[in-house]
Amino acid sequence: MNQWKNMSTTTNADLFLFNGRITTLDSKHPNASSVLVKDGRIVAVDAAADSQRQPGTKAIDLKGRRVVPGLNDSHLHVIRGGLNYNMELRWDGVPSLADGLRMLREQAQRTPPGQWVRIVGGWSEFQFAERRMPTLQEINDAAPNTPVFILHLYCRALLNQAALRACGYTKDTPNPPGGEIQRDHQGNPTGLLIARPNATILYATLAKGPKLPPEHQMNSTRHFMRELNRLGLTSIIDAGGGFQNYPEDYAIIEELHKRGEMTLRIAYNLFTQKPKQEMEDFSRWIRMTGPGRGDDFFRCNGAGEMLVFSAADFEDFLEPRPNLPETLESELKGVVSLLATNKWPFRLHATYDESITRFLNVFEEVNREVPFKGLNWFFDHCETISDRNLERVRALGGGIAIQHRMAFQGEYFINRYGKEAAEHTPPVRKMLKLGIPVGAGTDATRVASYNPWVSLYWMVTGKTVGGVSMYPDANRLSREEALRLYTQGSSWFSSESGRKGAIAPGQLADFAVLTEDYFSVPEDQIKGIESVLTVVGGRIVHATDEFVSHAPPSIPVLPEWSPIKIFGGYGAPLDIRKAARAGVPVEQHRHSADCHQHGCGHALKQLFTAAEMARNQYADFFGLGCDCFAF
Repeated sequence: MNQWKNMSTTTNADLFLFNGRITTLDSKHPNASSVLVKDGRIVAVDAAADSQRQPGTKAIDLKGRRVVPGLNDSHLHVIRGGLNYNMELRWDGVPSLADGLRMLREQAQRTPPGQWVRIVGGWSEFQFAERRMPTLQEINDAAPNTPVFILHLYCRALLNQAALRACGYTKDTPNPPGGEIQRDHQGNPTGLLIARPNATILYATLAKGPKLPPEHQMNSTRHFMRELNRLGLTSIIDAGGGFQNYPEDYAIIEELHKRGEMTLRIAYNLFTQKPKQEMEDFSRWIRMTGPGRGDDFFRCNGAGEMLVFSAADFEDFLEPRPNLPETLESELKGVVSLLATNKWPFRLHATYDESITRFLNVFEEVNREVPFKGLNWFFDHCETISDRNLERVRALGGGIAIQHRMAFQGEYFINRYGKEAAEHTPPVRKMLKLGIPVGAGTDATRVASYNPWVSLYWMVTGKTVGGVSMYPDANRLSREEALRLYTQGSSWFSSESGRKGAIAPGQLADFAVLTEDYFSVPEDQIKGIESVLTVVGGRIVHATDEFVSHAPPSIPVLPEWSPIKIFGGYGAPLDIRKAARAGVPVEQHRHSADCHQHGCGHALKQLFTAAEMARNQYADFFGLGCDCFAF
């Protein structure tokens, strides 16, 4: 199926971009100034592009902007995240706890009865100027009547009293097997849920909240894809997730695919849902679908990241490393044997070297019976993998998908294991020297932020979002190396090497034009880069600033009370009060990499312009009466 067949045909699909600084990542032609696109693929660059350009081709002057291949996150939970994006208040990139609490207070006032305010991961207390967690008292003061659920990494959740009532948690509620309800001296729940021994209590509690109706879930997913497009993402590999059953919870993304409304390429892995019934899950899915089934926009990628529940070594660096049960080996062997026999690529969540050793023992045993050759299998994470186990991964032909989880949890890791132990978490340089395929990503949205530039910043600087330096120069990457992992590197993990990841003839026409030059901007500003023009399959899916005339039509935000409508996504770019307090000169401000610190000037200009045109029900909220939010 051609993703764009159902799109409007009034715009010529051919595209000619010129006068740019294009990093192609093509060794034969590493730099270019122009590129020609036809039928969703790159036809030519530079002189060849100029000579093949035809009358009627849409031409865009890049005005010297830096262009890179479209970013590809090898581990992002976008299908699940899309169903909930419009319901969630994002603290990702918000610079102070004071801002976060004010946003919470304002959103609680707008949220209708029966709904919750959710802040679901993507933030760290170390990103805040105050460098601390919110207190339960502060959360209750900000939202005395509206249920609030705040997820912090994999370690805990904070609920206000209204949320405790909504969940039915009382002094008589026992601790579930997968967590702890903190209680006061009288035995009443305080609102703190602790992931001890695992995160089951956090996700089971989150699942108690209301869901959006299907129409709003489709709108929410479209907005999440547009948010990722805003950051230069054109592809992701979805790692499945708990409470994400196939095919039921894939119906929304399937429908968007059928409608031709996807603006992001998705290869999805299937994540087992039932402890002790993993074989049944995968046996059923093998009969229903298969790796590669689909097209360039939406396709099955294989199994994982959860293969068996007994192998779940989830990371919570506030707690000791989990000891996995003795049943791991037999259960994992059964599933991996089934997958290898049916030529299903698989991925497996793996944090600790102790767990990885046991996983590899199983893989080597299965490989002797059913060879892995040609099977793109890989580990996710591998923060503490040893040199010996890296060699074993290479011998089995596996890859490793890394994420910037340590940018959000590095301080906790250092406190528990020491700074020296943190210097190679993960040992990316050693992976690359061994020739192991490595792809970059985020593991968003429940732990780290989905912003790829924060991940690129982490790989280049070796710093956490709180500014702590974790890695010596030997384990940091150059900017080009990091970019390769986020493009060509990730393409291996969906068995698409050579099809995307470079701006080269024959490859998919996916690329991003950047707010700042990634290769020359100061290191600390890398995490503030965005895209001003994002192209997927030769079609413009995001455009702003001087390219705004090429932007796709806006779509409304549903429901009306959505936090996304008021604040936007990463960095709360639509939050007027945060931006105004930072002294942003609206008329003079130029959209730049600094915007992540103080709000986007271009968004503010749109908001102020709209304020002059209409007054509406949110006038008291802003003091401006603006109801225009461009996505």
